[in-house]
Amino acid sequence: MLNQLIKTEIENGVAVVTLNRPPVNAQSKEFVEELISVFDELNDSTDVSVIVLTAEGKVFSAGADIKSRGSVGATPGETSRHLRRTREAGFCIMESNIPVIAAVNGVALGAGLGLTLCCDIILASENAVFGLPEIDIGLMGGARHAMRLLPHSLARRMILTGYRVSARELYERGIIEACTKPEDLMKEAMQIANSIASKSPTAVRLAKRAINTVETMGLKDGYRFEQNLTVQMTRHPDSKEAMAAFLEKRTPVFQELNHG
Repeated sequence: MLNQLIKTEIENGVAVVTLNRPPVNAQSKEFVEELISVFDELNDSTDVSVIVLTAEGKVFSAGADIKSRGSVGATPGETSRHLRRTREAGFCIMESNIPVIAAVNGVALGAGLGLTLCCDIILASENAVFGLPEIDIGLMGGARHAMRLLPHSLARRMILTGYRVSARELYERGIIEACTKPEDLMKEAMQIANSIASKSPTAVRLAKRAINTVETMGLKDGYRFEQNLTVQMTRHPDSKEAMAAFLEKRTPVFQELNHG
């Protein structure tokens, strides 16, 4: 991994991916391409069970690098390439086989909020603020991602007015899992991450596959899909070990757990 604009550290099955483009982690072409590369590599890793996405500094991500947008459309095909990169920045997180926890340490605007909304579990510090300011700078974007997680009225207020919502409000609305003191954010995120990392890697990846697939399916088809994955899992040695450990009241030892 390049470890230039996106820092990655792996320990005990947990990959901590840190956005590191000061001062506000604006998402330039190079930033987005490195982010996609990092998640693609982690997706193929055999020693990573969960990813924690956070950022260096006081800002999670202020969104797209507006200064670099002047080059968009300057050459044939560049607009399409730019739009594709922007889409994949979120989808490389959402479509990952590995669960992703967002530990939002500060302001998350526009494309920064987009990255957050693509994660599986969201935590934020008390000084985190979320917004979609595109309406104020002559752009569009983020509406569909916002509508997946945010209530009808709140999403539209943010999109149509640029309203910024605090982490505390999102927590009180039940939209994020925790609103912590800044110094406690990573501790809270790592507790969840370590819990996931202790599970069967095969079970975790199948569960993530189920989550990604059934979200847009009807109830009957979605449940049938989950049942098929259950059948697949029961044929795996980890399933037998988990059941045996439950009956014997001990901690399971999974064969594929390779976090050394």
